Amino acid sequence: MFKTIRNAWAIPDLRSKMIFTILMLIVYRLGSVIPVPGLSADAMAAFMSQDGGMGLFTLLDTFTGGAFSNATIFAMGITPYINSSIIMQLLAVAIPALERLQKEGEEGRKKINSITRYVTVVLALIQAIGLYFTLKAYGVVENPGFMSFVVIALTFTAGTAFIMWVGEQITEKGIGNGISLIIFAGIVSRLPQAAVTLYNEFLGVNLTVVSAVLLIVVLALSVAVVGFVVFMNEAERRIPVQYAKRVVGRKMYGGQSTNIPIKVAMAGVIPIIFASSIVSFPATIAQFAGGIPQTGFWHGFFELMSPGGWLYGVLYFVLIIFFTYFYTAMQFNPIEMANNIKRNGGFVPGIRPGKPTSDYIAKVLNRVVLVGALFLALIAVFPMAFSGVIPSMMLGGTSLLIVEGVALETVKQIESQMLMRHYKGFLD
Repeated sequence: MFKTIRNAWAIPDLRSKMIFTILMLIVYRLGSVIPVPGLSADAMAAFMSQDGGMGLFTLLDTFTGGAFSNATIFAMGITPYINSSIIMQLLAVAIPALERLQKEGEEGRKKINSITRYVTVVLALIQAIGLYFTLKAYGVVENPGFMSFVVIALTFTAGTAFIMWVGEQITEKGIGNGISLIIFAGIVSRLPQAAVTLYNEFLGVNLTVVSAVLLIVVLALSVAVVGFVVFMNEAERRIPVQYAKRVVGRKMYGGQSTNIPIKVAMAGVIPIIFASSIVSFPATIAQFAGGIPQTGFWHGFFELMSPGGWLYGVLYFVLIIFFTYFYTAMQFNPIEMANNIKRNGGFVPGIRPGKPTSDYIAKVLNRVVLVGALFLALIAVFPMAFSGVIPSMMLGGTSLLIVEGVALETVKQIESQMLMRHYKGFLD
C-alpha cells in the first residue's frame, strides 16, 4: 500500500489530487475543534458518560472523531447524509420515478444527488432540533432560550451541510470517496487517545509480568482481527459465465468466459449501523424523556438493553444478520442479473438460462450472504466479549470495518488511476 502511494506521489496530477484531499481533511479536523456557542463542554462530557460504552451517541462520537463529545460545530458529523442516502436507495425501489432516474446514467445520478442534498439538510435540521432539546434536558445548554435554540440548531445543521460539501469536493477533485474518507479521518483521529488508554491500562501504573503478557496478547489479538477483517473484505464467490459465439456479418462475437463476483461482505458496515441504531433506540428515547428510571420494570428493561446486557447482545447479533440479508436484497437482484446474462447470449455452465439461472444465483447468494452476515455480527459483538475481560479496552468492530474498507478502496482507486496513466512500474 505504501509503495503504491509513493509511486502515485511521483505523478504530478495524482500528487495534486492527494494534496487537495489532505487539505480538505485538515479543514474538516479544524472544524471538529471549534466549539458551538452556548454549550458547556464539561456538561457534554458528563452527558456522554451516561451513554454507555456502545450507545448511539457514542457511535456518533466515534464517527465524528470526538467532535460530538467536545460540543463542536461538526458534532452531528455526516450521519444525516448517510441516512439520506440510505433513504433514497430504499425509495428508489418503491418509487418508479426514482428508479427511472437511477437508470438514466450520469444525468439521473446528478438529479438523485441533488435530492439527497436537500433531504440531508432537512434531516440535519430535525436531528439538530432533537439534539438541542436533549442537551437542554441534561444541562448542556448554558442559557436556554429562543435565540440559543436558533443559534445551536442552525450551527449543527450548517456544520453537517459544510461537511457534505467537503466530502463532495474530495470525491470530485481529490482521491477516493469523500464521505467515506471523512468518516475514516474521524475514526483515525482517535487512535492517539486509544494508544494512551492502552498504555495507562497495562504500563502506566504498575508494570508486571502479567500486564506485559496481557498487552502482548491484546496486540496479537488485534493484529489477528485486522488480518481476518481484511481477508473477509476481499473474499468473494465467483459464478462462472460463458458467452456463446455468434456471427454478425463477417465478424464473430462472444465466446469468452467471465464470472460474476459476489463479495462476502457485500453489505459493508450498513447493517451494523442499522442494528446499532435500533438496539440503542430505547435508551435514546429514555434520554430524550429525561433519563433512565432507577427502579421498577423499566429499570430492569434498560439494564438488559444496556451495552453490557445479554438481551442487547442477542438482539444486536440477530438484527445485523437480518439487515445484511435485507440490504443485500435491495442491492442485488438475481432475476435481473439472470435476464441480463440471457439477453447477452450468456449462460452459467450446467445451468439452463432463465429461471434456473436466477434460482442458482439466489441460492449461491444466500449462502454467501449468510457467511458475510455471521462475519459482521461476530465482528460487531466481539468488543462486548472483549470488554468483559478488559473493561477499559474496547476494540471497535464497526470502526475497524470502516477504516479497513475505506483504506482498501482508496488504494484501489489510486491503483486504477495509475493504470489509466500507463504507469509501467506498478505492474513490475
